[in-house]
Amino acid sequence: MHYIIPYVAWMALMMLLPSTAEAYAVRSAVCAVSLCVAYWMFRRAGGRLRLDCNALLAGVAAGIVVWLVWVVPENFAWYRQWMIVGETESSAPSPYDPAVCGWPLTLVRLAGSAFVIAAAEELFFRRWLYSWLGADRMAFVWMVALFAVEHNRPVVAALAGVAYGLLAIRRGLAPAIIAHVTTNLILGIQVILTRNWAFW
Repeated sequence: MHYIIPYVAWMALMMLLPSTAEAYAVRSAVCAVSLCVAYWMFRRAGGRLRLDCNALLAGVAAGIVVWLVWVVPENFAWYRQWMIVGETESSAPSPYDPAVCGWPLTLVRLAGSAFVIAAAEELFFRRWLYSWLGADRMAFVWMVALFAVEHNRPVVAALAGVAYGLLAIRRGLAPAIIAHVTTNLILGIQVILTRNWAFW
């Protein structure tokens, strides 16, 4: 049960709190604490995260590939028009722009996206949900589908779910977490450098 707590806490706070940089910082802090508790309970039960050099490299490589899959289609107008749910651009200033919230909160947004929600989603989707659904082919399909529906770019999110899921099955949960962290970290740095806040 402790595998779902960080993700549930994240989603509950996302619905309850306003869409501000300060609220995101609170959400990240609460979820980070719950991740630490989940890890402590996991270790207390005798669990270990397997991560050798090859698994680490596989995770980083998969994360880079998923990042490319996520951003390259944005160059096509048809993709932006038909494959993204909701607004792709906004004239309103982003609440995460350093000019609006300051660099500390922008960096908290980056850290929360890269290290907190990525780990929480992997625990929930690749560890708990996949096992709870039966850890078979249909469980994999449902896990990918639900992961896709959670995002406003469902097609590329489904591809990401396949990549992370296969990595978790073949290499273990730790490389899948590394892959997701890598994707979100690179994407977040890109968002800040290009000021393309639509990804956030």
